[in-house]
Amino acid sequence: MFDKVDQRVSFPALEVELMKQWKAEGTFQKSLELREGRPRFVFYEGPPTANGKPATHHILARAFKDLFGRYKTMKGFYVERKAGWDTHGLPVEIEVEKKLKISGKFAIENEIGVERFNELCRQSVYEYVEDWVAFSERMAFWQDYENAYWTLNSDYIQSVWWAVSEMWKQNLVYKGFRVAPYCSRCATPLSSHELALGYRDNVPDPSVYVRFRLKKDPTTSILAWTTTPWTLPGNVALAVDADIDYIKVKEGDEYLILAEARLTVLKEPPQVVERMKGRDLIGLEYEPLYPYSVPEQGRAQYVVDADFVSINEGTGVVHTSALYGVDDLRLCQEKGIPFKHTVGLDGKFLPYVDKFAGLHVKEADPVIIDDLKARGLLYRAETILHTYPECWRCHTPLIYYALDAWYIRTTERKAELIANNDATNWVPAHIKTGRMGDWLENNVDWQFSRSRYWGTPVPIWVCDGCDEQRCISSAAEIGLKDDADLHRPYIDAVTLPCEKCGGVMHRVPEVMDTWFDSGSMPFAQRAYPREGKAIFEQTFPADFISEAVDQTRGWFYTLLAISTLVFKENSYRNVICLGHVVDPTGKKSSKSRGNVLDPNYLFDTFGSDAVRWYFFTSTQVGESYRTSDAVLKEAVQQFFIPLWNCYSFFVTYARLDSFDPAQPQVPVAERHVLDRWLLSKLSGLTGAVTGGLDTYDAVEPARRIQRFVDDLSNWYIRRSRRRFWKSQSDRDKLAAYQTLYEALTTVSRLMAPFTPFVADAIYRNLGEGSSVHLADFPEPAPVQDAQVENDMARARQGVEVGLAARDAARLKVRQPLAGIELPGDPLPEEIAAIVRDELNVKSLTFGAPEVKLDTVITEELKLEGLAREVVRAINDRRKKVGLNVEDRIDTRYEADGMLARAMERHAAYIRAETLSVTLAPGREDGFDGEQLMLEGEQIWIGIKRHQ
Repeated sequence: MFDKVDQRVSFPALEVELMKQWKAEGTFQKSLELREGRPRFVFYEGPPTANGKPATHHILARAFKDLFGRYKTMKGFYVERKAGWDTHGLPVEIEVEKKLKISGKFAIENEIGVERFNELCRQSVYEYVEDWVAFSERMAFWQDYENAYWTLNSDYIQSVWWAVSEMWKQNLVYKGFRVAPYCSRCATPLSSHELALGYRDNVPDPSVYVRFRLKKDPTTSILAWTTTPWTLPGNVALAVDADIDYIKVKEGDEYLILAEARLTVLKEPPQVVERMKGRDLIGLEYEPLYPYSVPEQGRAQYVVDADFVSINEGTGVVHTSALYGVDDLRLCQEKGIPFKHTVGLDGKFLPYVDKFAGLHVKEADPVIIDDLKARGLLYRAETILHTYPECWRCHTPLIYYALDAWYIRTTERKAELIANNDATNWVPAHIKTGRMGDWLENNVDWQFSRSRYWGTPVPIWVCDGCDEQRCISSAAEIGLKDDADLHRPYIDAVTLPCEKCGGVMHRVPEVMDTWFDSGSMPFAQRAYPREGKAIFEQTFPADFISEAVDQTRGWFYTLLAISTLVFKENSYRNVICLGHVVDPTGKKSSKSRGNVLDPNYLFDTFGSDAVRWYFFTSTQVGESYRTSDAVLKEAVQQFFIPLWNCYSFFVTYARLDSFDPAQPQVPVAERHVLDRWLLSKLSGLTGAVTGGLDTYDAVEPARRIQRFVDDLSNWYIRRSRRRFWKSQSDRDKLAAYQTLYEALTTVSRLMAPFTPFVADAIYRNLGEGSSVHLADFPEPAPVQDAQVENDMARARQGVEVGLAARDAARLKVRQPLAGIELPGDPLPEEIAAIVRDELNVKSLTFGAPEVKLDTVITEELKLEGLAREVVRAINDRRKKVGLNVEDRIDTRYEADGMLARAMERHAAYIRAETLSVTLAPGREDGFDGEQLMLEGEQIWIGIKRHQ
C-alpha cells in the first residue's frame, strides 16, 4: 500500500527530511558499494577555496557535476566522488590581511612575520569547510569528504614538486626578466591566465598627447599618445613603423610630426609642410621629458623602428618605456637601449624620481599631466573609458612591470597543447576552437612564480657562489621526512651543498602560482608518483569535468598544460563549460551591487531541486543564467507542482482501489489508445534522455522530461480521469493504473540525476521504500508506436483549432454542439472519440478546407450544457467543504425552468460525475448549500457526505 500524499507539499521541508533519511541509511555509501568493481567513470572535482562561504553560482557547477555522477552511477559505473580543497594563494592571504587589518608585504614581514602569517593562513582555509559540506549536502551534491585531497598537505606539495622537476628535466623551466601583469598591492606578478580572470569595464583613464621636441629643431615635436602618463618619466625611445606614411604639419608657431592616417587627433585643420616615411624618422634624437631615464652610458631618447606600431589609435608613434610594456622591453633589448626602473615594487616612484617620489603610479598620473602642461609639452589631455585589468583577488588595478620571475616554456609545446585540446569534447562545442582555441593560439610562457608567502614553494635551489641551479622533486631528496611542513619559512632554512663548486645552495624565495596546485590534482590527489600509481593509472584522464567559462583560462588551462607537458595528453576527455549566474538585468552577481542571492534562502524558499532544475532548463549551456525569485517560483509552478499533482492523483486512487503493481500486466496492445500513446512517448523519452546525457547534453533531456510531464498532466490524466473514477474495477481501469504507475516510476528514475530529492520521494513511495539512487537508469521499452503518436499529435492539433473556433464564436466548451468539420485526413475512431469529447461535439468529420462549427443549439443540447454547468458547480462545492476525492455524497437542489429539466433529464450523468449517491429536488436539513446563478437562472445546491 502506498503512503498518503500531501497535495500541499513543501518541497524544502521534503528535502530536509530526505537528507536525514539518506544520512541514516548511508545511501551515498551504498550507491558506491553497489557499483564497486564495475567499470569506472572518472570525474575530477575542481577544488574550491574553503576560506569563503559558498554562493549561488556554486550551485550551478555543482548541479552539473552531480548530474553526470548520478547518471553514470545509475548506468552501472563506479563513480568515485573524491572531494578536494584548494588551500593556497592570494585568496587566502588577502582574507588573513583583512582580519589582521594590515595590507602589503612590509606589514606581513615586519609586523606579523612569515611564520605567524602562514599559520593564520593555514587556519583560515578550514574556517568554512563545514559550511561547504552542509551546502553540498543541502543541494544533494554527494562527495567523499572523508578522503578529500588538500593542496596544503605534504604529499600533495611533493607531487607538485615532482611535476616541476619533470618539466625541469625537459629544459622547460627558466628564470626570465620579463614584463608581466603586476599587482602593486600584493607585490607579485600574475600569469597570463590569471590576468584573464580580472577585468573591469568602463574604467576612466587619462588619454594624453605629448610633444617630444627634436634636439636639432626645438620648434618641431614628434607627437605621441599614451593612456599611462606614469610611464613617461621612464621614456627611453619613440617607435615608428618604417613603412607608414608620416607628415609634418604647421600649427601656429610650431611643427608636429605624426602618422598621416591620424590627422583627426589634431586641434586644427592640418597645414602639411612635409611628407615622409617612418624610415626617414629613424635615428632622430629628441629632448628627454625628464632626466631620470637618461643613461650614463649608451644611447636613448631617439626614434627607432618597430613592428607593433598601429595607426588604428593614437598618433602612429609609440612612446616607449622599456620596463612597463612587453613590446617596449623586447624592443629596447633588441636595440641595446639602456633602461632602469623609475617605479618600485610597491607601485610608487623611487626616491631618485624626485618630482614624483613616493606617489603611487595612479596617483601620479594627474600630477605628471599638470607638470607637462606647465612646461608646454602637453598637446591634448582627455579622459577615456575602457576595459582595464585588475587583480582578480584584491581588485587593485594592475600595471605591467619588468622583473625576474620563473617561467615554464609552454610556447615550446604549443602544437601539443592545441592537438590535445582538439581531441577533447567541449560543451558547448564552439569553446574548443573559440575561447580556448584562441587562448592556446596566442599562448605565452607560463609565469608560475609568486613573490608571496602562503603557497607551494618553488622547488629550486641556487648556489650562492656559482649560481648553479637545482630542482628537487621530493622531501626525501633534501633530507626531510614525508610529513614535514614544506611551507615557508621552514623550507627556506633548508640548504643544500652545491655539487659543482662545494658552496651553499639556498631555495629561491618565491612560491608557486596556486593554479599550478589545482592543475596538478589528477596526480597530486594520489600522492603520485611516490604512492598511488595503480589508482592514478585507473583514473587518468578524467571522463568529465565542469566549471564556469572563466576557467578556460584558469583550471581548464592549467590541467591541460601540466598534463600535456608531463604526460603528453590532456587530463580530461569531456568538459562542460558553463555561463555565469547573473541578476535579472544581466549584471553579474556581486556583494557591491547588492544583487547576490543567498543560496540558503533559495533552498529554504524554493528547494534545491527547483534551483537545479532552473539551471538545467532555462538556457543553453554557456549562456548566462538570469536568476531571481520569479524564475525559481515559475520552475516550481510549471514543473514540480504539476508533477506532484500527477503523483498525488495516482496515489489517491490507487489507495482507494488497493492497486497492486505486482498484478499481471494487461498486454500493451490490448490497452486503451491513451495508454499506448503514453507508453510510446515514455519509451521515446527514455531513449532521448539517455542519448542526450551520453553526449553531455543536460538541457534538452531536462526539457523533454518537462514536456512529458505536461503531456502526462494535461492530456493523459485529464483524458483518463473517468477511468480512475469509475466504481467498477475492470480490465481498463487496471490498464490505466499500470500505465500511470509505469510512467511515474520511470520518470522518477529519469529525473533522479537532475532532481535527486523529488525523484527519490516519488520512487520510494511507489516502490518498496528503497532509494531511487540505488536503482538502475531505465532502458527504452519496445513499445514505441510512431503511428499512434502521430495520430495523437494530429488529434491535439485538431482540438487546438476547434477550441479556437469555439472561442471565436463565444461558445463555452461545456455547451455541447451538434458537430464540427476539420481539415485533414480522418483519424482512427478511438482517437476521433477523444477529439469529439474534447470539443464537446456530437459529430466530427474530416476533409473540410477549414474549420466549420455547427453553432445551432437545440433545446436538447442546451439542457445537456446546463447539466455540465451543474456538475461543475457541485464539484466546486465539494472542494469548498473539504471533501476527499473519493467521498460519496448526497445532493439536493432547488431549481425551476430549464435548469430543473436539465437536472431531471441528465440525473444519471450528474450523479456519476459528482459521486452523488442520491440526487433529489428540495431542501433538507444537514445539507451544506448555497444559492447560485447558472446561465441566467437561480439554483440552490446542497451536499453532504453520504453515510
